[in-house]
Amino acid sequence: MAARRFRALVFAYKLFCYGLGTLVLAFVGVQLWFLVQVLYWSHYQSPTSAFMDQRLEALRARNPKASLRHQWTPYERISVHLKRAVVAAEDARFLDHEGFDWEAIVQARSKNEQHGRIVAGASTISQQLAKNLFLSSERSWLRKGEEALITWMIEATMSKRRILELYLNYAEWGEGVFGAEAAARHHFGVASSALTPEQGAWLAAILPSPRRYERGRTTAYVEGRVSTILFRAASAQIP
Repeated sequence: MAARRFRALVFAYKLFCYGLGTLVLAFVGVQLWFLVQVLYWSHYQSPTSAFMDQRLEALRARNPKASLRHQWTPYERISVHLKRAVVAAEDARFLDHEGFDWEAIVQARSKNEQHGRIVAGASTISQQLAKNLFLSSERSWLRKGEEALITWMIEATMSKRRILELYLNYAEWGEGVFGAEAAARHHFGVASSALTPEQGAWLAAILPSPRRYERGRTTAYVEGRVSTILFRAASAQIP
């Protein structure tokens, strides 16, 4: 009887070890796949991203002929006013942190605890890029964990200039509108290189909810945000 119980325990232990080993190998394999993708993006670009694919699928569920507006534009051809405005609005310490703004995270947590709900976020441009390029908009601890790992890979393999270049080219700026070039032409009828400080600040102001603002539409809230961003953009540091 004791021998039978011992063999059962040994079998259960081996089964546990094999299962754990399989999970570890699967996890490592997934992270290596993401790392290869990050290395690719550090030198090349794609006509689409994970978030763009998700949005296109949602649009085609309503209209099978729907398409996205997107045009890759090199960093040097994007208005400096938009670059400064986006950094000022989304990630003021972009050049100083290594992917995570811990001071902003502490401040956001404090605000959320005071209000009893999520009223503030602290995602950096690098974190948002990780989500836009590789992940879905699903909210879960597993996705946040994967986002953190990809963010670390991005910061370890890309320059700040490349990170900002990719972010500006794949950010959502309206219903089916992605990237600075498509945004500038859709909302203002100009190339991204010709954006004025006010136009750049407006585009930065709508980033949290871009599909709510069509073709230059504004609200009192957005006007206030634009004024704040214009003030901060004057001293914003960009790569």
